[in-house]
Amino acid sequence: MKKTYKTSARYRLAKDKIVFGCICLLTSVTMVPLFLILSELLRKGYKQLNLNLFTEIAPTTMEAMIARMNHELIPGGILNGLTGTVLILSIAIMIAIPLGILVGIYLAENGERRFAKFIRSLTDLMQGIPSIVIGIIVYSWVVKPMHGYSALAGSISLAIMMLPMVIRSTEESLKMLPLSLKEAGLALGGSYMSVILRILLPSAFGGLFTGSLLAISRVTGETAPLLVTALGAAMVNWDVTQPTSAISLLIWEFYNDPNLADLVWSSSLLLLFFVLGVNIFAKSVASRWKIQ
Repeated sequence: MKKTYKTSARYRLAKDKIVFGCICLLTSVTMVPLFLILSELLRKGYKQLNLNLFTEIAPTTMEAMIARMNHELIPGGILNGLTGTVLILSIAIMIAIPLGILVGIYLAENGERRFAKFIRSLTDLMQGIPSIVIGIIVYSWVVKPMHGYSALAGSISLAIMMLPMVIRSTEESLKMLPLSLKEAGLALGGSYMSVILRILLPSAFGGLFTGSLLAISRVTGETAPLLVTALGAAMVNWDVTQPTSAISLLIWEFYNDPNLADLVWSSSLLLLFFVLGVNIFAKSVASRWKIQ
């Protein structure tokens, strides 16, 4: 009997080690493409990372051609893309996050109603819609009626892409709260709305904040919807009714111009650092608030 037990224990221990080794091996394999991308961006993009990248607008083809002929760094930067990204993302955040939180509250409080189930299914469907399709829809809804491309149209397209993640993160965060928390607030005489706004939402703040940050990082690098909504601009623009550039749009423009190809790497590296920073910050917030 003892031999059988020892044999079984050794077999389970060996199987555990084999499975653990396979998991480590497969994890390492999946990390290889990430490290290759990072090393390639660092190797080719660090040369253009200077102060001019943040303080000057994108150079023209002629300026880049002269610099390449003289074996110099390409002059100019991506200031118009930086300001455009800030403008478009700011408006998208002001649209998507309040609306997404309100819808998430409704789904959490009325989860079994038929209309809530319909909204939940629609939210899941929106997550799978290609970004270019959303851009085309916003083009029909906003660009054509306004008779021109604009930062507002780009923001609306990004806001639509952000909504599903904000809605679902809000709903799941509120569902994780104990029911006694809500019952205690109502028992103490608080109105239904005040209990939600002053007790439930602050208690679920970690999940709401993390979901919002992940939604922002999700749309930061989107190019396809902005091509048919914001279009791009050669100068810095703060007018929401006018065409506006973005870092992702500049990367696309640089890629299509051989003389500006070197700026692709530095712009991509900067965008990657921003998205990576947002994700790390979201992870730290999730860990602090114990939202896993």
